[in-house]
Amino acid sequence: MDLQIALLLGQDGIVNGAVYGLMALALVLVFSVTRVIFIPQGEFVAFGALSMAVLQAGRVPATLWLLLALAAMVLVVEFWRWKRGAVVDWASALAWCVALPLAAAALVLLLKPTSMAGQALATLLLIMPLGPLLYRLAYRPLASASVLMLLIVSVALHGVLVGLGLLFFGAEGYRTTAFSEERFDIGGIPVSGQSLVVVGVTLLLVIAMFLFFGRSMIGKALRATAINRVGARLSGIPTELSGDLSFALAALIGAVSGLLIAPLTTVYYDTGFLIGLKGFVAAIVGGLASYPLALAGALLVGQLEAFASFWASPFKEVLVFTLIIPVLWWRSLHSHHVEDEE
Repeated sequence: MDLQIALLLGQDGIVNGAVYGLMALALVLVFSVTRVIFIPQGEFVAFGALSMAVLQAGRVPATLWLLLALAAMVLVVEFWRWKRGAVVDWASALAWCVALPLAAAALVLLLKPTSMAGQALATLLLIMPLGPLLYRLAYRPLASASVLMLLIVSVALHGVLVGLGLLFFGAEGYRTTAFSEERFDIGGIPVSGQSLVVVGVTLLLVIAMFLFFGRSMIGKALRATAINRVGARLSGIPTELSGDLSFALAALIGAVSGLLIAPLTTVYYDTGFLIGLKGFVAAIVGGLASYPLALAGALLVGQLEAFASFWASPFKEVLVFTLIIPVLWWRSLHSHHVEDEE
């Protein structure tokens, strides 16, 4: 291996690590707020990429019908809870179940965007509400369940979404048009404009999340819920709404990741699983609690995958997932066992 090959592999590692970093941030966010190890996070990536590809082909993505069906089911559940005397936050329910799905339907069916910006916006509107809707249907009734029970639900939900992905998009893979077709030469290393878009958007999202959690009242409420769920509830913070917001952010991050990687690689209905799993390895490096460590872990996973593809390509996935073993061993030696909070 000469220096140029090493630099090319390092570039691939940074681009892949940026996407894994977004996955890791979403997983840490959802787990810290709701204690859910969200295995289906990668499905948001696949659904986002494939929905964008279908929009670019001039057709209506089936994720729109999934969104409308989930919205109707959640509305029925909320009405049933209200009839049984439960307190229902109708403002947030109508936002997730009516306003955003109708906006997505109007954009896709009536306006039929032809520009890349319009199609990307339509994709984000299609995917983002899926997060809180799935949370309300699958996880909120089990809010007090153990982490293991929530993990089992996640595995089941992953199987359902992968099956729906195959039904909606078929077994054929898709690529989308790149956001930038530019080519650059940096120090003798060819760099594609799309790679720079991936890294740039990732940095912008990380900075936006840092400002959101550090400066905004909603972000501080999410952090308070992540640190002490019971204390946050006693302080008047609606923890159920925190779950909605964390899943909405996770779905938004997943959809953005799908838009970023679809021009670089062919995306299939089950591609999101491996991407989400590598993001999970990065999140484990961060202890499912630290955002900076999760980002560092994502870069480590990306570099390990890139160089393993050169030295031992058939075993690159094995090497990446083996990384989790020493990390868990080290963490088991330096952390104390705690019982579930609720």
